Parts: sequence; C-alpha cells; structure tokens
Amino acid sequence: MVILRVMTVSSIAQITPTETISASTHGWRAKCLQRLIRLDIPVPLTVALPITTVRQIAQGQPFDSSIVLAQFGDAPLVSVRPSAENPEWGGPATVLNVGINSRRHAELVQSHGAEAADRLYLRFVQSYAIHVARLDPDMFDGTDLGEALRAYREETDEPFPEDPARQLTDVLRSMARAWEGTTARLLRQAKGAPEGAGLGLLVQKMAQGIGQGLSGTGAIQFVSGTTGEPRITGRYRNQAQGRTALREEKALFLTRDPRGPALEDANPQVFADLLRHGARCRSHLREEMQIEFTVENGALSVLDAVKVQRTARAAVRIAVALVEDGIIPRQEALLRIEPRALSEVLHPQVDPNAVRDPILRGIPASPGAAAGRVALSSLAAQTFVARGEPSILVRRETSPEDVRGMHSAAGVLTERGGVTSHAAVIARGLGVPCVVGAGDMRIDVREGTLTLPSGRVLREGDLITLDGSSGEALVGALPMQAPSLDGEFRTLLDWADAARDIGVRANADTPSDAEIAHKFDAEGIGLCRTEHMFFDEGRLTVMREMIFADTPPDRAAVLARLLPMQRADFVRLFQIMAGRPVCIRLLDPPLHEFLPQTREGLRELAEALDRPLSDIIRRAEALSEFNPMLGMRGVRLGIAWPEIYEMQARAIFEATLDCAALGIEIVPEIMIPLVSARREVELVRTRLDAIASAVRTHRGGAFDYRLGVMVETPRAALRAAELTANAAFLSFGTNDLTQMTYGLSRDDSGRFMGAYIQSQVFPEDPFHVLDTEGVGELLLIGAERGRSTRPDLTLALCGEHGGDPESIAFCRKAGFNYISCSPFRVPMARLAAAHLALRERQTPVGERDWRTGELRRCRPDPAVGQEPVLDSAI
Repeated sequence: MVILRVMTVSSIAQITPTETISASTHGWRAKCLQRLIRLDIPVPLTVALPITTVRQIAQGQPFDSSIVLAQFGDAPLVSVRPSAENPEWGGPATVLNVGINSRRHAELVQSHGAEAADRLYLRFVQSYAIHVARLDPDMFDGTDLGEALRAYREETDEPFPEDPARQLTDVLRSMARAWEGTTARLLRQAKGAPEGAGLGLLVQKMAQGIGQGLSGTGAIQFVSGTTGEPRITGRYRNQAQGRTALREEKALFLTRDPRGPALEDANPQVFADLLRHGARCRSHLREEMQIEFTVENGALSVLDAVKVQRTARAAVRIAVALVEDGIIPRQEALLRIEPRALSEVLHPQVDPNAVRDPILRGIPASPGAAAGRVALSSLAAQTFVARGEPSILVRRETSPEDVRGMHSAAGVLTERGGVTSHAAVIARGLGVPCVVGAGDMRIDVREGTLTLPSGRVLREGDLITLDGSSGEALVGALPMQAPSLDGEFRTLLDWADAARDIGVRANADTPSDAEIAHKFDAEGIGLCRTEHMFFDEGRLTVMREMIFADTPPDRAAVLARLLPMQRADFVRLFQIMAGRPVCIRLLDPPLHEFLPQTREGLRELAEALDRPLSDIIRRAEALSEFNPMLGMRGVRLGIAWPEIYEMQARAIFEATLDCAALGIEIVPEIMIPLVSARREVELVRTRLDAIASAVRTHRGGAFDYRLGVMVETPRAALRAAELTANAAFLSFGTNDLTQMTYGLSRDDSGRFMGAYIQSQVFPEDPFHVLDTEGVGELLLIGAERGRSTRPDLTLALCGEHGGDPESIAFCRKAGFNYISCSPFRVPMARLAAAHLALRERQTPVGERDWRTGELRRCRPDPAVGQEPVLDSAI
C-alpha cells in the first residue's frame, strides 16, 4: 500500500491514508493525493511538508532534507510540487529530477542511454540555476549538459552541487521564499487569497516516463472543457517528462484515431486503467478531474489530479450531469455555478484560443462579444445592416435618437459614460455587447475616422471586435463561441427557481424585449419604459408633431393617432407574457430627447411638419433645460401635459379588455415616475380612474389595475408612508435614486470613477453595485415607512442593480417581493437568488435584519403567488 508521509521541521510523521490530512494544514494537492491513495490509485511515494514547516523554511530555519530523502531509499530522484491551500492561488513551478548528480547520471546512461540521461540532468541543472541560484536564464538557453555545468561554475565560483540533500534543501527553500515574495503575494491576493495564505510542499518519487518499454507522460480528461460533453481529450508523449520529450518520438493519440497511433492500441491495459481511475475520481471526488500520469516500462503512475478547467457553458453541463448521475445533490450543483458566469452562456464570446490585439479599453457595460464594421452614426449602422454586414456603433455618447442604430448594431462602443449610462442600459436590454468610457479615442464623424490612443487611425467600415465582457476593442474579426441555452442550462435554472424565495422580473420596453424575458422565464415585466416605444421610424414624427402642437386640444388630436400604436404594443406585451404581471411606467424623459440634436435634423423635421425652420428652432430652444434630468420629466410632464398620461392609460385599459376577449386575464400595473409628493400621485390617480371608468362604460367590460410609484428621489423614499395611501406598490429606480443621492451624473461619472475607486473614496462604482450604506438606507426607510401604513405593500427594485447578486442579497434582507433587471440578466438573477436562499440553512426563508435583529421573511410577489421554498423541498 502506498503511504503518504507528513513531516515537520522537528520530525517526520508517517500517516496512513486513513489518518486526517487537510488543505488547511498541507495544501489542496496533498489532500487530493491522499484521496487518490484511498481510491487505490497508483500514486508514487509522496512526502508532504506542512504549511507551518514551509513557512519556517522560508524564514531561514535550518532543515535536514536527508530525513526526507531517507524515505525514498538509496540514490532517489524526486520532484517537488507546490500545494497551496486553494488551487486557484497558484504556486511556484514544479522542479523535477532533484537528486541527480554525476554518479546517478552515469547509472542512467547505462539504464536509459546517454541521450536521455543527459536531457534529465540538463533539465535539472537549468531549473536549479534559474530558480534556485537565480542566474540569467539566457545563459542556459540552448546549452548542452557540459556547457550548462561550466556556465554554472563560472557564475557561482563553485561546481554544481552533487549532494542530493543539499539540492533538495535549496529547492525547498527557493520555493518557500518565492511563495512569500511580494510579487507572488500580490498575484494571489488578486485572486482572493488572504494575506497569510499558506503553501505546503510535496516531495514525490520521480516516475521517469522513459525506459525500454512503453514509457512517457501525459494528461487525460473525460469531458470537454469547452462544452462539458463527455469526450476523452488530453495528450501523451513517448519518452517524456511533463510536456518535454526526451527523445524525438511522435506523440500518441489517447484514443484510436485514423491520423496516427494511439495509447489505446499501444497499451490497452494502461488505457483501461486510466478510464477506471477517471471514473473512480468522478464518483468519489464528485468532480470531473484531469489526471496527470506517467508510464514507465508499461507501469502506470498517477502523479496528480486537478479539476478540469472549463468554460461557464461546460460548468453548467458538468454540474447537471453529476446530479443526474446521483453524484452530487441539486443544491451543490447550483452553488458550483457562479451567477455572473452565466453571461458567458447567454452571449457569444471571443474564442479563448484566438490571438487578441487590444486597441481600446473601457468599462465593460454589457457582456458578450461581436465583430463588425465601425459605424460612426446610427444611419451608418443601419446602412451596414441593410447590406448584410454587422456593425459596431461607435459614438461619443448615445442618446434616445441613437436607439434605432443600437437596434441595428451588433455592439456599441462609446467614449463617455458609465455602467448606467444610456448606452449601457439600452445595450443590456438588447443583449448586445457594450463598452463605455473609452475616453482615449477621438471620433471625427465628418472625416469618418476613429483615432486610437496609439495614434492609429481607423476609418468607418474597418473591422473590429468588441468584447463587452472584458471592456476591450480588438483588431479585426475574431472567431466566436456561440451561446448555449441547452437543456442543462434550463434544468439548472428550474432547480434555481425551486430554491429561491424572491421574485425575478425583467425590464422590457418592447415586444422583442418581452420575447427575450419570456424565453428566460422571467415572472413578469417589472419595468416597461414606454418612451422606447416612440422611437420607431413611423412614430417619432407623430411624437414630434405632438410636441409642437400649440394647444391641449391639438396635442390630444395628435395623441389620438398614437393611441392605436400604444394599444397594439400593450396587447402584444400582454400576449407574450401570457397573464404574467406587466408593470408599465408612464412617459418619463424630458421632451427635448425626442427632438433632433443637429441643425440638419431640425431642418428635416421642419420639412416633415411643414413649418418654418425658425419655428422649429424656437420651440426646441424653449424646451431645452439647464438640467433636464431634474426638469420637466416624469410625473411633472404628466401633470403639465395630462393628455399624454391619459392617452397611455386609455391604451393600457383598452389593451387589457382586448386581451380578456382572447382569454388572457391581466391586471396591468401602472407606475408613475419621478414622484416626490403625495399630491402628484393623487392627481394622476384621479385622472387614471376617470379614464378607466370611461373605458369600462364605452367598452362594456370590467377590469382592474394596480397603481404604483417609482421611487427615484430621496424625498419619495422619506415620504413613502404618504405615497402608499394611493399606491399598491413601490418600485425603487436605483439608477436615478443613486444619481440624486450622490449628486452624480451617471453619464459623466465614468470620467473620474476609476480614480475614486482607486483612491478608496468609493469601494465600488455605486451605479454598478448598490450603495447599501447610503442609497440602501433610503431603500430600507422607504420600505419600512411604506409598509407601516400599507402592510400588503409590494416592494420591488427595478434599476440596473437588480441584476447584481449583492444587490439582490440586500433586497432579500429588506423583505422585497421581487427585483427586475434587463432580460439577459434574468438567468443570473434567478441563480443568484437561489444561492442566497441555499446558504441560509438555519433560516431558509428569511434572515435577521442587521439593525433590529428581527427575522425578516422574503415576501412572495402577490401578482405571481410565489411562495418561498424550503431547502428540504429541493
């Protein structure tokens, strides 16, 4: 039986496979090797130096390596491998053939031939010289054994050490000190390692991989790391150590292959043993493992086993397969998949094997990747699409006027903006990659050029690739990996739905958005921004005509032409969602956003409306505001120009009755934006009730609706108790609420946000991760005060924070009913909510409030009737 031996500086304790060893004391690789030994897998004799011993070695305490070497018999050759507490933290490179010297070299010449013996010795001399003696690597590049030994003597004024114990001591000390070095510490801390992360070291008997019979080294795995499908992949090289061949012999395929000889044919028994060991690892280690192995004269040794590196797509498939084979429970499968990783599954990604040549870097605002031709205007993007060519819309910043171009483009790149800028929000809703805040580029629309930070100039029509996941733009059209929404993906999310206890809806503004939301099983629409319905080619002119109407009756007449268009939109939304709740926000933006931004556009509008250009310019100037985001928008617009909200309400109510006639029962939810005073809600409710009564009388049908408030101002949160007298729900729009709480422009903050985060003014961009201390306090106040007067009040969050796992955690703790996010973030939100519920094993349907200690219960969404599910029900 193979024995794993564990030691300290003072003594070496021999342990059997039944004794306790842990990653915290000896590192993850030591624990993994013990598990392999327990499975009767042939692991070479191994001695593990615990983390405490390695730390003492790094501090310079004396260590007698002969105690270790004595465990391996006379004249041993060993390797030294790192064993960090966590495999993600890395470690020093493995050193092979420790113990080789002139006497051992002579023996190897007799047993394996001069060529192999020289290569083994040379490999160790090079490794020792570079990593232990810290000599210049260039001195040993391309040298033979004699030259390497001479170079070592000349640089160190001493011959290469012959004593195996000294060699091992020096290697151990070098690896221990490398782990404690500043660079290594910073690198692993960037991967999440704590300051005092420990390293164990393993001394393992060399399995040579060279010999007269079948000998070599390789690695094998039993699933594809790209797709997760069952498939044997890996490598095998004859007469080799690690990835280095010691003779010029052709590598073998692992399985039978028409292209050449295979290990399966060369030694069927070794191949069968590998399959058996792989199956045992999968069933007992409960994971898909890659096995590193060596064959020496037909005898198989397993040196190590590590978790197969995988894409998010493969991770989902592997996790589901392990559940279906009874190896892990559903809860564990869910917790193995990071919610944010699902963006790789939902969107095309740049092929990980592609050669990347970044030309621009900005803020990754919408995940996925796309290649296309540079389009410096919305018209150019639409023109390329008409030719059948994808495009990347490149703008200084986008405005509502660019929505049509964004719909046409395969990706969006802007010079300005942050993660909640117009470009970012719309791109996430469309599911197209977006990079914002690439401030080093210069756009010249007139000349049709894009100047890069390097000085290189791209012209409109040049091909680039946009990676919205990394925030990079790259030269040329790179190969892509397609998204995968296969059965395993849907199965995993079904399990997530059974575990989570907070609702997940989607922000969907158009029927196409609703289709995506329905495909991703959103429980309804939590935010429909109706202004996006007016930017279609056939509607924008009518909308502009309404803006330029001189009197309320004239506006009402024009709005009557928009009414059937709005009604058709709402009918389609209700049909797609098939009875699931739909929350419609009444018109929000200031009216100037619907007007052209250029003089040429104003001239075209004058022609379309058959009015003098001077009238158009005068009205546009009258509508412009010093600070439009705080001006006549939202409920203020609805009170000043009530005809707009009345038309929208009529369209909603008539669509409700039209759907009822089709057998689709819906209770529409109407949301008033930018409220700050109770009287605002009262005025709008009075008008909406009057419209509802008129529609019931005119159509002879019955329906109900729910009225709510979008909490976007600090005052609305503070006065929530008053607002809920006329509101059945509060939905917190955290994009504007963050903007108003901080006094920051979400479109301009990207210019300095990086410096603020680097200087630790803010821990994170508050437009990307919810500020739980400031904005979060307003949410808690609004929720508490709102429910103090209306206990059945529905609470929701519909800002872009709704797709962020940390923000979802905050909403659960505050007892919110649901969150709403962009359609493509719905799967991530569903999984994140499941993670939160599963980790609350003591209180699976709630959590104690951090301020009061009271046990909060996440409330089901009344519109959906969802009930929390206990862990035991999974």
